[in-house]
Amino acid sequence: MTLHMKPAELKEAFLDLIFPPRCIGCGKEGGFLCAPCSEALPALEPPFCQRCGVPTSDGKLCQNCRNWSPAIDGIRSPFLHTGLARQAVHHLKYKNQKVLARPIAGVMAKYLKSNPLPVDVLTAVPTHPKRTRQRGYNQADLIVRELSQTIQLPASQETLARRRNTPSQVSLGAEARRKNVQEAFICKDKSLSSKRVLLVDDVCTTGATLNACAVALKEAGAASVWGLTFSREC
Repeated sequence: MTLHMKPAELKEAFLDLIFPPRCIGCGKEGGFLCAPCSEALPALEPPFCQRCGVPTSDGKLCQNCRNWSPAIDGIRSPFLHTGLARQAVHHLKYKNQKVLARPIAGVMAKYLKSNPLPVDVLTAVPTHPKRTRQRGYNQADLIVRELSQTIQLPASQETLARRRNTPSQVSLGAEARRKNVQEAFICKDKSLSSKRVLLVDDVCTTGATLNACAVALKEAGAASVWGLTFSREC
């Protein structure tokens, strides 16, 4: 610890001394996601759909994207939503382990370095205010803040808002998910006009929520919208 640390950093360092962080994968002390476990995350390797990022046999558009014209320019995810990747998201989202936003953003930044996207500004997929109050935070916001610092791109905070508290998407199919979130979002930041936006979330399932956000961003004048999530359901 140093005298130049911010109060929040001092508090974090003090807690680390009292309760040393342990990797959620192997239990080793030193960090919440150690380097070996980060390297062992289930990578989403090509070939995958060039629009939504779901694994395919030929790397062309998947059937879903051929039958649907999404507003989003593309979706990318470094990992499959299984094993340790699923566990990391669960701990961040439901077990109040907000500290996981940093290592999650770190591996997403590493992915972007190897797979750059044409973007100018970052923003997060919003949760409804009721859900944010219940949880105490929006996990996508936490990831965006860490990712913005790491890749040195500005973040537009609270850009998007939910017009309505949509039912859970968990048990819905692709078409039902699209209808469920249709016109559910509004863009409050008009300064994004002509900007190339990177829309960030923790998990992509069908891309319906990301696409609904992209519609709102493009209605506000965004030049393009790419989605980036930590993991991808298949």
